[in-house]
Amino acid sequence: MKTSISRVRNPLWRPAIGLSLFGLLGTGLVYALAATGAAGTLFPAQADGSLVRDADGTVRASLLVAQPFTGDGYFQTRPSAASYDPMAAAGSNMARSNPDLIKRVAEATQAVATRENIDASKVPGELVTQSGSGMDPELSPAAVQVQVARVAQARGWPQARVQTLLDAQRQARQWGVFGQPRINVIALNRALDEASHAP
Repeated sequence: MKTSISRVRNPLWRPAIGLSLFGLLGTGLVYALAATGAAGTLFPAQADGSLVRDADGTVRASLLVAQPFTGDGYFQTRPSAASYDPMAAAGSNMARSNPDLIKRVAEATQAVATRENIDASKVPGELVTQSGSGMDPELSPAAVQVQVARVAQARGWPQARVQTLLDAQRQARQWGVFGQPRINVIALNRALDEASHAP
């Protein structure tokens, strides 16, 4: 009886250990290495974080993460509840009825209206509200359009020149179906600087 019990019980350890090793090595190591290698080969820029580099290789930004810009010669992104810190990415979590939120949005609306020299009623909501992540680098074409006159004046350019750069950065809906038309502000400001140094 003892021999038959040991013969039944002992083999059960082999598949358990084998399955554990397969799960650990197969899905935890081999799959991860294969997926990372494939992503790096097929989508090298995206796998590297969609980084924006200078000619000497210095990293200046990522197309996936919003950052603040100083000066009237740049388009501004959405406000960030995380102060544009990727390690603290989050929204404000304030309800629409929160008095502090209402006050902040009203003050921000007036500030943007003054900055862009437009009526407060024409300020797009994106320019005064924070995204859920606090790191959204994209704006709708309308939110970028209201900034064209300021940017052109600050750079001493005709508005048509800034408009051409803006139109070149316009992205359609994802696969023509999902989301809304948008413009990556990081890429647009990069194009402005490159145009400034172009002969």
